[in-house]
Amino acid sequence: MEQKKKGFIPVMLTPFKNNGDIDFDVLTQLTEMYLQAGASGLFANCLSSEMFELQDQERLQVIKHVIKVVNGVVPVVATGTFGGAINKQADFVKQVHDTGTAAVIVITSLLADQNETNEVFNDRVFDLINQTDNIPLGFYECPVPYKRLLSAQQLSDFVGTGRVIYHKDTCLDINQIRQKLEAGKANAEFGLYDAYMAHAVESLKAGSAGLSCIQGNFFPELVVWLCNNYANTGLQHEVAEVQQFLIDNMDVMHNVYPAVAKYCLTKRGLKISTTTRRSVGDFSQTIKSQIEHLYNNYTLLQQSVGIEMV
Repeated sequence: MEQKKKGFIPVMLTPFKNNGDIDFDVLTQLTEMYLQAGASGLFANCLSSEMFELQDQERLQVIKHVIKVVNGVVPVVATGTFGGAINKQADFVKQVHDTGTAAVIVITSLLADQNETNEVFNDRVFDLINQTDNIPLGFYECPVPYKRLLSAQQLSDFVGTGRVIYHKDTCLDINQIRQKLEAGKANAEFGLYDAYMAHAVESLKAGSAGLSCIQGNFFPELVVWLCNNYANTGLQHEVAEVQQFLIDNMDVMHNVYPAVAKYCLTKRGLKISTTTRRSVGDFSQTIKSQIEHLYNNYTLLQQSVGIEMV
């Protein structure tokens, strides 16, 4: 796995107009920006997309729009489970697959309540697999409505069906990552994408297929650069510099997200509104100043490392 080319899979934002409607023109520009930065795939209709604030028809419209813009250049995955009976979730998985997605993502916390056992969860996963024909699936350990992590054994059992090819991991534990990577070896098509940038380099070296993180909604070319150069022996000083930058700025990039990411993108020239449907807290002038400081520091890092901004 270590020898495979690593990929950055952005967790896509949904641009909204000031009145709250989806801004499809800006969604086109945003999708093109990810592609120009070198993304190897896209994760549409995810938590960063404010998927829980979208109606089913809007979710499908967003996915279809992204796939149309991408035009086959990279694969697109998208969430297809939003709670309820398994047959209802299976029906929407099929609708998402019909848009042209490479895999439909299952939210781990929406197949069982927080107080239900792993056995109940496992039974529902296999039920969903059985009710969704041969559709390729993936998992996302989404922190909303609560975080349900998969064990290495669970992942091994699911990947062993031949149906699970993608996993977006949020365990924040490099030792668990290593165990899950070992568990996923049963399927050569399976890829684990890490969301936690504090151990990004370690995760890539351990064999992760790549990174899928919110930081890519601020500086996508930085994450692509790290995926391409993490093991470059001649650039280890620069790799350490990038890793430290991600660690040092983690809190400011998570604060009132995704509004802060949208604001940062305006500094790059994208005409995206900071409007969100999700209530994320007060986007204050202090926070704006922090993002401007972050952007200035990134500009210095980009010049120091030699990363071309798209």
